Amino acid sequence: MLRTVLLFILAFASWCPAQTHYDLPTANDHLFRNEPDKFYMWVDRTFEGETTRPWEGGAWGLVRNPVRVDDQVYMLRFHEGIDIAPVKRDKAGNPLDLVMAIADGTVVHVSDVPGHSNYGRYIVIGHPVTPQGHAVYSLYAHLAKATVKVGDPVTKGSVIGQMGYTGVGINRTRAHTHLELGLMMSDQFEGWFRRYCGGTNFHGNYNGLNLIGMDVAKFLKAHHENPALTIPTFVRSEPAYFKVTVPRKGTLDFAERNPWLAYGSLTADGPSWEISFTALGLPTGIAVSQRKVDKPIVSAVRDSQEPHRYATRGLLTGKGSSATLASNGRKLVDLVTGNF
Repeated sequence: MLRTVLLFILAFASWCPAQTHYDLPTANDHLFRNEPDKFYMWVDRTFEGETTRPWEGGAWGLVRNPVRVDDQVYMLRFHEGIDIAPVKRDKAGNPLDLVMAIADGTVVHVSDVPGHSNYGRYIVIGHPVTPQGHAVYSLYAHLAKATVKVGDPVTKGSVIGQMGYTGVGINRTRAHTHLELGLMMSDQFEGWFRRYCGGTNFHGNYNGLNLIGMDVAKFLKAHHENPALTIPTFVRSEPAYFKVTVPRKGTLDFAERNPWLAYGSLTADGPSWEISFTALGLPTGIAVSQRKVDKPIVSAVRDSQEPHRYATRGLLTGKGSSATLASNGRKLVDLVTGNF
């Protein structure tokens, strides 16, 4: 699998457009019209005796599984992508929307057996974001069919499949396209999967657990308004919620794959790395640190009067200006650093 990733990077090293343009993956463009209720697929929700179908459940972020703590309602479940509702159905209610690549790139994974993932049938496309070919990845899930294969080059708007309702918990009524856009966390994901998950990984490094999603709707709207906006600029501008300092043991593969996240030289002397994360775990910066640590520690956190676990999908524990890595946080850091 490492060889596959390296070949992919080398393939793009010979070409990389001066400016990559991104668009929505289906004909549903209500996101750009500021009509979210027509863009997102709703979820069924029963909370405190009331049953609703909020479109917010189809958006990105902490949007699902509400719980009340005293007088505050928190959402506990992180939705790592966006669920795009169909705009056309046949008489039986099946979606007819075509699914298209959001940008130029290469198909790197096609999971054509719906039962192999909660995503059902899904496709992953790699998109170069630097002249050297360093990539980010878009993921399209719950497809009725895929019309591309691994290695196929695609351009923005190329048809890659058809919307469906494959995957766990999806039915014809809630048919939609689930879209993610994110970074590959590790090129040795199988080792992390064996340690923390068990079972069979059918997807190699393109398992959804290894692709950390950014706020794709926020990016697409901002890029639509300013086509010069790049993903590196967008990611680095996302506010950091916490920083983790980890022992430096040779090179950091994640930094090698995403050198545009570096603050300063990655070859500078120092005993540790400091990695910045958004509240929901997206790395936004990497720097050499002079702090000596023998294990990962939270070296900075945004001051909050609410427990950090509610803002960070359980990655952190603590409150105020103090925090520690929870179990899920340690797993995330282990994945980024290759400590498994």
